[in-house]
This record gives sequence, structure tokens and C-alpha cells, in this order.
Amino acid sequence: MEWQPEPESLAQLIQLLKSTNSADNAVQQQNNQRLDQLSQVPDFINYLLFVLIFMKDEDSMVRTVAGLLLKNNVRQEFSTIPASVLDYVVRKSIDGIGDPDTMVRHTLGTVVATVVEQGKLSSWPEVLPRLMQLLDSNEYPVVEGSWDILRKICEECYQELEEPLSDGTRPLNVMVPKFLEFFSSESPVLREYAITTTTLFVTHRSESMQPMIDNFVVELFKRANDENSEVLKAVCKAVVALVENRPDKLMPEFENVVNYMIHTTQHSDPDIAMEACEFWLSFCEQDELVGSLKPFLNRVVPMLMHGMVYSDEDLLLLDNDDNDAVVPDSDQDIKPRHHRARTHDHHQPEAAGASSNSDASDAEDDEDDDYSDDDEDFYAEWNLRKCSAASLDVMSSAFGDQILEFVLPMLKEELASDEWRVKEAGILALGAIADGCMSGMEPHMSSLLPYLIQWFKHEKALVRSIACWSASRYGKWAIFGAESNNIKVYFEPLLAGLLEAMMDNNKRVQEAACSAFATIEEDAGVYMVPYIQPVLDTLIRAFSLYQRKNLIILYDAVGTLAEAVGPELNQPQYVQVLMPTILERWDNLQTDDQHMFPIFECLSAVALGLGKDFKPYAQKIYQRSVRIIAESLQTGQQALQDASMEQPSGDLVVVALDLISAIVQALGEDSQALIAEHNCVMLQLAGMCMVDPEKEVRQSAFALLGDLAMFCFPLIQPQLDGIMQQLIPQIDRNGLHINVCNNAAWSAGEIALRAGNENMKSYVAPLLERLIPLLNAENIQQTLAENAAITIGRLGLVCPDLVAPSLEHFAQSWCYILACVKDNDEKSSAFQGMMTMISSNPQGISKAFLHFCRAALNWQTPDAQLMEMFIQTFAGLKQLAGSEWEANIGMLEPQMRQVFRERFLV
Repeated sequence: MEWQPEPESLAQLIQLLKSTNSADNAVQQQNNQRLDQLSQVPDFINYLLFVLIFMKDEDSMVRTVAGLLLKNNVRQEFSTIPASVLDYVVRKSIDGIGDPDTMVRHTLGTVVATVVEQGKLSSWPEVLPRLMQLLDSNEYPVVEGSWDILRKICEECYQELEEPLSDGTRPLNVMVPKFLEFFSSESPVLREYAITTTTLFVTHRSESMQPMIDNFVVELFKRANDENSEVLKAVCKAVVALVENRPDKLMPEFENVVNYMIHTTQHSDPDIAMEACEFWLSFCEQDELVGSLKPFLNRVVPMLMHGMVYSDEDLLLLDNDDNDAVVPDSDQDIKPRHHRARTHDHHQPEAAGASSNSDASDAEDDEDDDYSDDDEDFYAEWNLRKCSAASLDVMSSAFGDQILEFVLPMLKEELASDEWRVKEAGILALGAIADGCMSGMEPHMSSLLPYLIQWFKHEKALVRSIACWSASRYGKWAIFGAESNNIKVYFEPLLAGLLEAMMDNNKRVQEAACSAFATIEEDAGVYMVPYIQPVLDTLIRAFSLYQRKNLIILYDAVGTLAEAVGPELNQPQYVQVLMPTILERWDNLQTDDQHMFPIFECLSAVALGLGKDFKPYAQKIYQRSVRIIAESLQTGQQALQDASMEQPSGDLVVVALDLISAIVQALGEDSQALIAEHNCVMLQLAGMCMVDPEKEVRQSAFALLGDLAMFCFPLIQPQLDGIMQQLIPQIDRNGLHINVCNNAAWSAGEIALRAGNENMKSYVAPLLERLIPLLNAENIQQTLAENAAITIGRLGLVCPDLVAPSLEHFAQSWCYILACVKDNDEKSSAFQGMMTMISSNPQGISKAFLHFCRAALNWQTPDAQLMEMFIQTFAGLKQLAGSEWEANIGMLEPQMRQVFRERFLV
């Protein structure tokens, strides 16, 4: 007998579901408490399913809410729900998939997809055959509902669909041919479902998809002129997927494809045009293909430049010339911000200790982005105009000055236009081509840059803001251009113009000018030193003018100034102006305020700039940072015990750890007094952070550990064993969490230098077991390889008798990796360790002798101690080699061999 609800309980549930839309917070709170209580009832899932499927007289919103609660319950409690109940949910949901209400159908689809995703498709082998069968139904709601489930399953379980069934066939071998049939469905909804879903398998480079890719392309282009806008957008997305994953299927008809995409990029529907415009962006990123586009540049470039003109729809949202600087920002105006955890990097100035590189862990390889952070912010409001600009940007990088013959005539016309929208589009295009066409634009910049600066005062705010952005893209030319008086003639007016624009009464212009200024000061570096006073005057005034959103950018600008001018900021007249302003805001900010991230980052940069003179401000900032870490970790522990509590984000812990690192670096050994406070409570908190579930927290914790090892080793020495037990497992042989592994490896080297032989010898073997495989791994991330190599060298310096026997297993990789690292103290200590190991085990370097010679020659300015070690080491190797020495060094290139003899006296 089928399960039936108890009428009174069902009535209570329906009443609760109806009241979920109440605007009364008290009612909502009571409702949630009651639903939480009901969720503990064994049949709660059945009640929700009953309302969703069978209560057809109820409002669809009530039924949908029941379905969403059912989905959430399945997701959260999946492991505790009996298999029979899950089977019942799946079976009844598919039975009800023909519900006449679209919202209810789609909720049923979400429920089935959630169950299948959580429990794997193989647990419900009957689901796919049943859904595929229902696609042949004569009832549209049944077909549409089945498609809705299938597309959700394909999104969530695409990898499982590649796995063979018991009879050896793969599900996709049956599914894709059926999907292709629906490309020609009479229903535009089903056509869009079919194209979008099948495109998923192109994007994922599905093995099962490859034999059917030709049919996919044929059926796809049958829909090239579909009358439905959603279908056309799906077609454009599919073409982009082919460009990125199977361009070989487009190249035989490339001219026709280009003509079609040119036509569609100019579609009257801006959403369709934008999807088509993505084609140019993606195609120009395919290095091996982009040259094929050259014959079409005369048509594509003008088309993209036309696409940069603001549409009427854009202006309804953006055209605001109001003096709105005094209007407070709403919470919606401020986008979420995430701090980038510190990664120790040997390509940054050593005084900085660690850089704020993007996290390369978990397959998020730290490949170079197409745009800088400021450009990413600029391109964030994605529409046809921004897509066109980004496409021209990438195209200019691909073709360089070759595109100028098509850009410059149109650019000249647009910049001279009396129509402000056309002029604005020209300024946008000028900025978009800056990186790719800088050499070709240099002859024109002496006349163009003054116009850009002049347009900082244009009557239209949108022109003023885009002029600031575009000018910042040519900042390096203004600083480093070929003319001898560039700084005076171009950089100073640019800087003055941006500082004035930062005080604009329009918030959009403030934002653009402040972002542009941050870019300029980063490019200028020490060239900013003569202008610190007027810059600080403007920044301090801006603090009293800006609303919440632009204050975030202002903190960044202050931090960037500190990084650019470094110790030059440490002058009384500057510090006495800057620090009270920042500290006033630091004191007034609540911990949960979104400004906490940028002010932490700002203070980190300022601390490093001021060095030991940051000491008067350090204690208060340090103590609050420690409190924030402690409170956040405590809340996290409570959330583990209480399911009703939300687990806090680790972002605040990360930014606080990084600020403490900056304070330690700034104060050096003077920071020991801070760290020693309250029985070294910070060391205890750091230990908890080293094993935190969030990798970014662990990453920053190990960066801090390395700084503490450098400047506060007497405090960590009593806890060394516990620290090493936490550190060693984080050096992952497979490099899954690259930046955690990187910082742990680096901090191990810093500890080794100071711990000495007796304290380190018990950790050498487990460290080598993890470091050597990293060194010899293929495609190892560069920074991780460098830190692993340096730490091995340092271990060899401290414990040569334990490391030297393994020399032949890593010497070649070690030399190759460190040959390209810039000269610094870390590299020096590593080479001292290598030569100490060679002294203990000269045979260990024999197979890597040439690599070691080249690595030694790559040193530009070795200090006297290191140079003496090189001379002694090569003298010893020459003596051991005897008559074979000349043959050994004879394998060096002749010029290198001569330099080698002269430099190392052999």
C-alpha cells in the first residue's frame, strides 16, 4: 500500500509553507524553527514529496517551496536517508514529471538530479532509460520535464556518463544521437535544451562525443538562422565551445564561420550579439589558429569598434552625470571581496618576504591572466560593449601593430566626434589596444595623451571615467617613453590630472580615477617619490569625500603607494599625515565590515614601507588581529558542534595572518615582544591555522611561520617538534595544494637555518621524502620547485651528512631550477649547502656536473664568502677528476668555458 500522509500533520505543513513568504521576521523565525523540528520527523521527506506531486489544488509557489525544502533535505541528510525512501523519491518524481505547471516540473527535476548527483547514477540504473523513453512521449510537459532532468544530470554527472555500463556501452553513446534529433524540434525550448546540453560534452572534451562531433556540427549549423533568440544564443555558445575544444571542425569552413559570426555579432538583439562576440575573444586566444583571422581584420576590427558604443539600454542603467559623491552607497553597490593569501616567491624583492600571488593550488594554475586586476574590474560589467573591447584587447595582443591600419582611421574619426557616445567608444578602443600595440602607438601618444588628460574634465561622467582608464593603460609610456623629458612633459600632467579627477563629485569618476592612479603608481614605482606629498594630500582629502565602495579602492591606492616608494614613505611629515587617518578608520570599523579586507591589506603594505618605525602603531593593530583570529577559530569550532551555525569564512583569518606577517617583517627581531604576549598565544593560534580545513588559512599560516622562524626563532624553538609534525604532512608530494605546500617547504628551510644540526636531524629524512619528488616532478609549478630546491640546499648546509648521500637523486633538477632564480640570500644559502654536500659526496654531482657549472656561472653578484666556496669546490672537483677534468669542462660552450676558467680560477 502506498504511503499516505496524516491529514492533520499535512495541514500544518501546508500552513507553514504558505507562511514562508511572510514579510514579518518574527513569523519567518517561528516558521523556520517549526520546519527544523518537522525535518526530524521520519516521514518529513514523504510529506514534502506529497505536497510537491499530489497537492495540485495548492498554489504552485507552495508546491515549489516544498520541493526546494525536499532538495535541501536530501542534500544535507543524504547519508542518513534510507535507500528505500530515496528510491521512492526518484520514482515518484519521475512519475510526476508531466505536471502542467512548469515551475513544479523544474523543481521535480532539481529533486531527481540532486538525489542522483549525491548517490551516483549507478545507484539508479533505471533513471536514464526511463527518461530517454519519456522523450518520445506525445505530451509536451512530459518531454520538457524529462529534458529538464536530463540536462541537470548531464551538468552534474557528466563524468559518470562516460563510464561503460555492464554491457560495455556508454550512456552517452545512446543519449547524444537522441539529443541531436531534438536540434530540429518544433519546440524552441527543446531545441535550446538539446543544443546547450550536447555542447556540455564538447566543452568537457567527452570521449564518447568525438565520433559524433561531425553530426553535431552539421545539426548545429542547421539552426544558424533560428528565429528563437535563446536557440541562437545556444548556437553561438556552441560555436565558441568548438573553437576552444575542436577548432579543427570549424577550419574547413572557416570563411563561412567568420561571415556568420560577423553577421551575428551585429544582431539587433544585444544578448545574441554578445554571445556571438565571445567567438572573437576565444578565437584570438588560440595561438595556433589566430593567424587565420588576418584576412578578415578589415571587417572584424571596425565591427568590434562599433560594438563599443553605448547602447540606449546601457545608458538607462549607467548614464548618470549627477554630483552624487555625498550619496551613501547601499550594500548592493559593494561587491564581495576576497583576500589573496601570501605565497613566498623568489621573483619579488626579498624585503617583502612573500608576495600576494593568486592561489595556484587545486588546479588553479597561476598562469598569467589576460588582464591585470584593474582591467578585470573594468571588464567586470559584461555586455556587448565590454566583450567587444576585450576582444579588441586580445586581438591587439595577437596581431600587434598589424591591426593599427584598421584601427587608426576609425579611431581618429571617433575621437574627433561631437557625439559623446562615439567619442567615448574611441577612448575605450584606444585603451583596449594599449598593451598589444604600444610600439605602434608611441609616435601618436605625444598628441593623444594631452587629449586624454583634457577629457578628465569632460561634461559627461562616462567620458571622464573612461578617459582615466585609457590613460592609465599608457602610464608606462608617460614614465619611460623615449623622450628625455617624458616625466616632466607627460607623467606629471597625467599624475596631476588623475589626482584632480580623484576628487570629482561623481562617484563613477572617482572610482575610475582612483583605480587608474593605483595602476600608474604601481608602474612608476620609485618615480613616485618626488610626488609623495601632493599624492598624500589628495588621498587624505579623498578619505573625507569617498563613500564606502570607493573607500575600498582608496585603501588599495594607499597600499600601492607604500609598495611603490617603500622606505621613502618613512618620513615624519608623511607618517604624521597618513597613519592617524588610517588608524581612525581602523578603530571605527566593525569586524564584519567589508572594509576590513582592504584596510588590512593597506596596513600590511604601510608596515613594510615604514619598517621598524611602524613600532608605535604595531601593538594595537597586532592585538586586534590576534583577537580576530581567535574569535573566528572559536566560532568555527562552535559551528562544528552546532549544525544550525554557519561555518565562518576563513578570509578574515587569512588577512589577519598576513598583516601579522607584515608586522613581523617590518619590526624584525623587535617583534618578539609582541609574539611573546599572553604566553605566545599567537603561536598556538598559528598552530591551529596550520591544520585548518581551508587551504588559504594553512597557506598564510605557513607564510607567517617562515617569518617567525627568521625573526622570532627563540620563541618557536621550544615548540619545534609540534610545529614540524604539523608542517611535514603539508609538503604534499603530489602538489595538490600548491601554495600550502610551497609555503610549508619555504618555512622548513627557514627553520632549518636557525635550528642547527642537532635540532633538525630527526626531520631531514621525512622532509627529503617529500621534497625530492617535488623537485623531479614534471610540470612542477615554478615557485614551488624553487622553494623545494632552496630548502633542500639549506638542509644540506645544516645536516650535510644526512642529505649528501641522496645528492645524485636531485642534483640535476636542483641545478636546473635554481640557475634562473635571481641572486638573493636564500639562493646563496642553498648554494652554500649544495657545495657543502659536494664536499661530503663529490661523486653525487658527477652526473649533474655541467648543470652545476652553468648554475654557478648564472650568479651575477656572489658575495665574497660564496665566491670563495665556488673556487674551493671547483678546485676540489678538478683534483678528483685528474686527467678527465679538461674533457669534463670541454662539454661547456667555448665562450662559457673561458668565463668559467677565469671566474673560478680553474
